[in-house]
Amino acid sequence: MNVVDGHNDLLLRLWESDVDPVSTVAEGDAERHVDLPRAREGNLAAGFFAVFVPNEEPLPDAVFVPNEEPLPDAVETDEGYRVPSVDPIDQEYAKRVAYEQLELLHRLAHDVDDFRVVTSAADVEDCLAEESPGALGAIPHLEGAEPVARDLSNLDFLAAAGVRSIGPAWSRDNAFADGVPFEYPGHPDAGGGLTDAGRDLVRACEERGILVDCAHLTEQGFRDVAAATDAPLVVSHTAAHALVSHTRNLTDEQLAAVADTGGVVGITFGRDQLRDAAVARSASSANRNASRSGDDADQGADVPLAALVDHVEYVADVAGVEHVALGSDFDGATVPEDVGDVTGLPDVLDALRERGFDEAEVEQVAHGNWLRVLRDWWGE
Repeated sequence: MNVVDGHNDLLLRLWESDVDPVSTVAEGDAERHVDLPRAREGNLAAGFFAVFVPNEEPLPDAVFVPNEEPLPDAVETDEGYRVPSVDPIDQEYAKRVAYEQLELLHRLAHDVDDFRVVTSAADVEDCLAEESPGALGAIPHLEGAEPVARDLSNLDFLAAAGVRSIGPAWSRDNAFADGVPFEYPGHPDAGGGLTDAGRDLVRACEERGILVDCAHLTEQGFRDVAAATDAPLVVSHTAAHALVSHTRNLTDEQLAAVADTGGVVGITFGRDQLRDAAVARSASSANRNASRSGDDADQGADVPLAALVDHVEYVADVAGVEHVALGSDFDGATVPEDVGDVTGLPDVLDALRERGFDEAEVEQVAHGNWLRVLRDWWGE
């Protein structure tokens, strides 16, 4: 069964490395979670490919391991950790980096057979309709709106470059919104919401058919998006706060709000948000500047696939199965060893079946719910 995935960070990994991006995506690279050969093997038909602007100075490693000396850049708390906040970034720098990553994405679409930039629900349906091995569709997404001019003067340019999804903030405050900090245990009510410019951005995105993603927003920011638009609420990669009290996870109240608007929640595969014992071991997914290493992947062994399914099942129970999907965060987080990389997607779907999801429900989680919400946001 083909899958639409809510989030990956492959573009960042390619942009920050010295590998040839075309051969890496076309031929495969075991150092990353996603490439075309393995996407075909895992039946990934389409996904949101994030454009993310890292800090001008590297983020801290921010790793805390219980019973061991924590690294100085992480703030140890009685029960876990808190990653220190980082300063806002320069908008001209953000534009340059984002434009470079969008250029990279379009180069891949030009030079890699069967790699496509998709900008409509019909494009996504075409990718889903193909038998595996088929095409891989990339939905351009801004993870954090720093590349957008405060007066929105370049928003139409970004739309022309294919951007069809924007998250107002990453976990770093900007001109549009506060980002929720990385903290465990914690609560998403951890800062301010949208600014006036942020509300203007949400309305402008709705007018242009650009989906607004509430991932990384504070609880107040989430509420502000809900107040600024009648479109379905979308959180591309998150998990259930009732199961793991991470600041980036959604409360039951937020899950209910998503359901009330006909929206969707993409369940992250990121270890730190899936299981309390794992979250307390590391905040490593906060470090967007660190390359994924084999040692880091090994640390995911204590997070079974069942923990991921727990979150899918919980959100389905609270919000309804029609409001839960997948939002892996491949190449942006450490994922359970039982998943490994994009080739593990069929195992995720099999685990849902074993948990009692019927075939129609598995199809909703795999791609049906994403497709419905994309049609709503994109006016199709």
